[in-house]
Amino acid sequence: MNFPLNRAMMAPRGSVTETALKVGTLRMLEGASLDRLFGALSKRGYRLLGPAVREGAIVFDEINSAADLPAGWTDEQEGGTYRLKKRSDDALFGYAVGPHSWKKFLHPPAERLWQADRKGKTFEVTEEKPDTQKTAFIGVRSCDLHAIAIQDKVFLNGYYVDPLYKARREHAFIVAVNCGQAGGTCFCVSMGAGPKAAAGFDLALTEVCEPERHYFVVEAGTDLGAEILAELPGREVEGREKAAAEDTVASAAQQMGRYMDTTNIKELLYQNYAHPRWDTVAARCLTCANCTMVCPTCFCTTVEDVTDLQGEHAERWQKWDSCFTKDFSYIHGGSIRATSKARYRQWMTHKLATWFDQFGTSGCVGCGRCITWCPVAIDITEEVRAIRQAPQSPKSSPVGDKYGNS
Repeated sequence: MNFPLNRAMMAPRGSVTETALKVGTLRMLEGASLDRLFGALSKRGYRLLGPAVREGAIVFDEINSAADLPAGWTDEQEGGTYRLKKRSDDALFGYAVGPHSWKKFLHPPAERLWQADRKGKTFEVTEEKPDTQKTAFIGVRSCDLHAIAIQDKVFLNGYYVDPLYKARREHAFIVAVNCGQAGGTCFCVSMGAGPKAAAGFDLALTEVCEPERHYFVVEAGTDLGAEILAELPGREVEGREKAAAEDTVASAAQQMGRYMDTTNIKELLYQNYAHPRWDTVAARCLTCANCTMVCPTCFCTTVEDVTDLQGEHAERWQKWDSCFTKDFSYIHGGSIRATSKARYRQWMTHKLATWFDQFGTSGCVGCGRCITWCPVAIDITEEVRAIRQAPQSPKSSPVGDKYGNS
């Protein structure tokens, strides 16, 4: 899944002063100097959001300094399994991905769209104002950069633009981190989504932990990123340091815990709507919606209207929803996808096939969260492999159903 991370639709974020550094510049930054980066961002009014250890997991939360990062922690992940353990070094970004993705900040789980108040015999409607708070995302992995680009297609590139998403996106500064190790459920290499960030960032860090030294190789991805990088106490990268950073990323690419063969995957799924594997996975699936909640690209929502008891005030809220809930496809007379088989097939076929028809790319970035956080350890790579190994005859496939309906 190789596609450009489109930042062209982003509005200018202020004037950029002339600097000797250019986009693509590589600089070396000692690990102890990371707080200088955070200080440069805070000085410009950015709220810092990054990884932190909370309740036995590495999650994204507000941070103030490098001391808030998960130094010396890593994660062990397998199907239905996640736990933290100590590393043998003090790496700040020595983990894979946690249960959160950056969509929780760009496309929040719940947000008010408008509110209305009774004014005599009429109502006065007040639309929600876009959030213009500048935010810096610290530690964005390549898979999540691709996921953000996919959500950009959904919320910014269509006929209707989501103004609330647009405002948050325009005011986000992205500090990517190239992966130094892969998790047990990662398969970003299969999806062409990592482990090295190629685009879509302002700055990209590669962390190198050596026995006697801890440093970052930093790449400027935008003019603003280059401006900030010029303010930090770094220097030009030496050949050995650049090679060490490249070896770190190459090592992560070799550590993938999963693999998915994506050859003609859209056609494979279109030809196998009645494959018996759907019954097998449905017997295990709890339709709990965990996979869609942790997925960095899923964007389904519902809308709820609430009022006070006097009928003087009303609000409309948008909240995350999931195609795994029976109500999601409910129309008068019942749910279109009444069975867990139909709902799982809809999710996987949409993610890996019909997403191409809608948005020109896969809806999966290979982060592995859906595998890790599935209570019964359903593995999307295993399901694709099972269908590929025993494909159903195209002649017996339902005709005209691209959406996994029963």
